[in-house]
Amino acid sequence: MIDDRAAAKAQARREKLTAFIREEAKAQGFDLCRVTGPDSIPRAPERLEIFLADGHHGTMDWMEETRERRGDPKVLWSDVRSIVMFAMNYGPEEDPRGILDRPDKAAISVYARNRDYHDIIKGRLKEVATRFAARAGEDVKVFVDTAPVMEKPLGEAAGLGWQGKHTNLVSRTHGSWLFLGSMFTTADLIVDEPERDHCGSCRACLDACPTSAFPAPYRLDARRCISYLTIEHKGTIAPAFRPLIGNRIYGCDDCLATCPWNKFAASASEMKLKAREDLKEPAIADLLTLDDADFRALFSGSPVKRIGRDRFVRNVLIAAGNSSDGSLIAQCRVLSADSSPVVRGMAIWALKQLMTDEVFRAFADERGAEEDPDVLEEWRMAGAA
Repeated sequence: MIDDRAAAKAQARREKLTAFIREEAKAQGFDLCRVTGPDSIPRAPERLEIFLADGHHGTMDWMEETRERRGDPKVLWSDVRSIVMFAMNYGPEEDPRGILDRPDKAAISVYARNRDYHDIIKGRLKEVATRFAARAGEDVKVFVDTAPVMEKPLGEAAGLGWQGKHTNLVSRTHGSWLFLGSMFTTADLIVDEPERDHCGSCRACLDACPTSAFPAPYRLDARRCISYLTIEHKGTIAPAFRPLIGNRIYGCDDCLATCPWNKFAASASEMKLKAREDLKEPAIADLLTLDDADFRALFSGSPVKRIGRDRFVRNVLIAAGNSSDGSLIAQCRVLSADSSPVVRGMAIWALKQLMTDEVFRAFADERGAEEDPDVLEEWRMAGAA
């Protein structure tokens, strides 16, 4: 009888704490909040090993360095008993692919059109965690993307949604537009049922990818992904991918935007991040003029800032080369003498696309001395070695 009363009391406590965390999550603007256990993703390590063995992580060496902690939440924190997964809808008010038909404008991924979501989500998670820890008397840790936490498999295990064929989490109520965060805790909570896969025979996301970055459903080769190429990749972008990038200068939303589940998405929280007007459709011509100070000022507090001015202008030059807009030639010529080799190299490629052969030959004849091997290779590929 005593054991029964103790068990009932423990169950009542779990239910109250679980209800409390969900109430706090809602108060902080999260659209979804579900609970899973640290042992809920047993297949994750194997899948991660395959991803790494195939080299699909590209130059993201940190994924390999943290593989053990990433594959098993208990390695990250041995005391964890419950993992609370949070999601916030950041779906745009319009289809973000519309800008792809306007080559004079630059396409910035929807998630990066305002303040860095890592800071926003983590700040709100800390508010939830602080109140929960005070109520429960338990330890907590919060993570948002930057820690070695496999948020998408955990989100699926918790019932937030399922990992779609584009490898991102899909929700029946919020589609593919989800910011994710997690709270690890020593508290014992009520675990939710995992969500099952609802993709069926649909392959819209796979077919939408401009660079064929999905070698198979549910598998992503980051080395071909425009988001990886424009954000994570630090050097010269392979010539084969440049025309396919179009005017996407930071990330790519195509596989998310095409997901049919988006049309069933419920209205987002009023606390959702709103896009900055100046980042919805900035002009390529304006972005080509950015020096380091201008870049830092424009993207202060934005996730775009972390890639730095040189990588960003590299991306803008690709968009310029794809624009067929001869009015950008003067700006590209200026950048062909930039102090950054990656900028100089991409300016050469852009000018080759924008100039007639005769004008480009004359421009090449006027060029100054160049010692950087990557820039010299750009001249060679442009036929002006």
